[in-house]
Amino acid sequence: MAAPPLINALGSSGHVGSMDFRLFYCGRVGPDAGVTQRSPVVLRRRVCLQSLAAVGHIGMMDPCSFTCFSRCSTKHLNLFLHVDFDERVIRGKVQLTVEALEDRFSVLTLDTRDLNIKTVSVNQQPARFALGDKHSFKGTPLDITLPFDLSRGQHVIVEVTYQTSPSASALQWLSPEQTAGKEQPYLFSQCQAHHCRSMIPCQDSPSIKHTYYAQVSVPKDLVAVMSAVRDGQKVDPQDSGRIIYKFRQPVPMPSYLIAIVVGALESRQIGPRSRVWCEKEFVDKAAFEFSETETMLKTAEDLAGPYVWGQYDILVLPPSFPYGGMENPCLTFATPTLLAGDRSLSNVIAHEISHSWTGNLVTNKTWEHFWLNEGHTVYLERMIGRCMEGEPFRQFKAMGGWKELQDSVNTFGANNPLTNLVPSLQDVDPDDAFSSVPYEKGFALLYHLEELMGGPEVFMGFVKSYIQLFAYSSVTTDDWKNYLFSYFKDKVDVLNQVDWNAWMFTPGMPPVQPQYDTTLADTCIALSQRWLQAKEQDLSSFQESDAAALSSHQLIEFLSLLLQGDPLPLTHVKKMQEVYNLNAFKNSEICFRWLKLCVRSKWEEAVPLALKMATEQGRMKFTRPLFREVFHFDKYKEEAVQVFKAHRAAMHPVTSALIAKDLKVEASSSGQ
Repeated sequence: MAAPPLINALGSSGHVGSMDFRLFYCGRVGPDAGVTQRSPVVLRRRVCLQSLAAVGHIGMMDPCSFTCFSRCSTKHLNLFLHVDFDERVIRGKVQLTVEALEDRFSVLTLDTRDLNIKTVSVNQQPARFALGDKHSFKGTPLDITLPFDLSRGQHVIVEVTYQTSPSASALQWLSPEQTAGKEQPYLFSQCQAHHCRSMIPCQDSPSIKHTYYAQVSVPKDLVAVMSAVRDGQKVDPQDSGRIIYKFRQPVPMPSYLIAIVVGALESRQIGPRSRVWCEKEFVDKAAFEFSETETMLKTAEDLAGPYVWGQYDILVLPPSFPYGGMENPCLTFATPTLLAGDRSLSNVIAHEISHSWTGNLVTNKTWEHFWLNEGHTVYLERMIGRCMEGEPFRQFKAMGGWKELQDSVNTFGANNPLTNLVPSLQDVDPDDAFSSVPYEKGFALLYHLEELMGGPEVFMGFVKSYIQLFAYSSVTTDDWKNYLFSYFKDKVDVLNQVDWNAWMFTPGMPPVQPQYDTTLADTCIALSQRWLQAKEQDLSSFQESDAAALSSHQLIEFLSLLLQGDPLPLTHVKKMQEVYNLNAFKNSEICFRWLKLCVRSKWEEAVPLALKMATEQGRMKFTRPLFREVFHFDKYKEEAVQVFKAHRAAMHPVTSALIAKDLKVEASSSGQ
């Protein structure tokens, strides 16, 4: 997209490189810059931002990034990474191929966070660079002055050598003791939403999509994998005790999808284009759990179009991984909490597979439009479930999603603007905004439109067309909505009746509650009502067969229903354990809800079990609510804090930071 007229008019006298209107002071400058005070680059941006702020025009920007995506765009990255487990750092060199999108382009601004920048060159010529002020969550802008101005359409190769911090927010370094095998260290990255800048200096915005090639040097006893196609390996010519693994990603993708894992990994073939990777202790169990991957892939292709990424592998991470899954191209990350032993939680893989189209192929332009990624992915995931399990299953999962949305709205508060489908993230850390809202409020909107437009087949036709039109690009809600009206041009009158402001920009629950088919939920509802209405003398009527008749999904729904209202009497949860033996279940979704229910009912014997689950795995969906439940049990408030403090060093940095806020614990000096 061409830069707005005001920015073009500024030319070389002022370029926008940041959404941050604070007066920038140059705290550090590059050794080749020859500048010991304020950098002209930083001063120039300051004047420019003051001018633009005065007229209310700032160009095409991402509030979570320092870069300006209307001025230039990264087209390709060459990465050279040396993984040092002793120092817990990556020593890196990145070559960015950057295209100017305006004339007289002379200053490139990259996102960084806690990076030690060593040298910068432009087309192999040393270049002046300066680091600006550190922002609380955006990190530090890196301004690079090009030795020459570029015209629109010209390309330049910018090379940066650097070193990460041991506390880089994108990286988690595990000691051997924190792994399953207990013998080798482990490294994994998690760049979504805005953490790639702590691993690579880059335009760290989902608005920028690029290909990449990587070479990764690791100790010879370890294996490296990335979100790319494997492209061979060789002995490191600098150190025969190390191996260099090579990777290529020929499909353009945003920086948050760059991923790296290094550990004692093994793999098993689970399909014609899929392998599962993890430590040897779990590799066979994981291969069984995810054996339906190819069926899900083919089903998704039938719905959404060809799978363009080539390989679809799954990597099961150590327990501290903070999410259920992460849709890194060619290498989905999965939490070990999915290994239920009966494939009952494999729908998470259907979700990550769906991201191959909605999120990875068509991407939200900024994190304010995150619902475009997640709402469409939940919709496609449930359409896969519909094809494989039937429409009642899709309806059943949608009902559960509505309850998760209610939980998030209750946690945030019904008037919290972060419960908007399209929130403002100006001065908001996107990690703080993470919840089920974009997933389930987004799905609810799409389901509502499906009903208005003529049913799932008709609306899925729109979703497929939307994916094909916007493939390989990043989009906003306006882009999506404009195409919706264009696609359904014969039903504009119906679309105009939708309360778009209430759906998009109003906090709280959606303006319309879908009426889902309760076929699979009726048994769960009936059993939950029996427990909710039972008097103490009625408890003997409950039998082991009540729960045995429910599927894993129905048992999860049953427990979710019990969590919707007031806490159950302690006598009831004790009886439930006696007849159903819920403590023995291995399905993490069941365990989580059961322990939450017990702690809420003030069953003291459940507190150590809840804290055990909260610390033995680090999936935020489980860990944060369990800590919160114990924290709100007054007698154990302090114990929750002490257990968190004892385990925080082993947690993922994002997880520990958010739990610290939940428990009102001061941030640790280590950055975690």
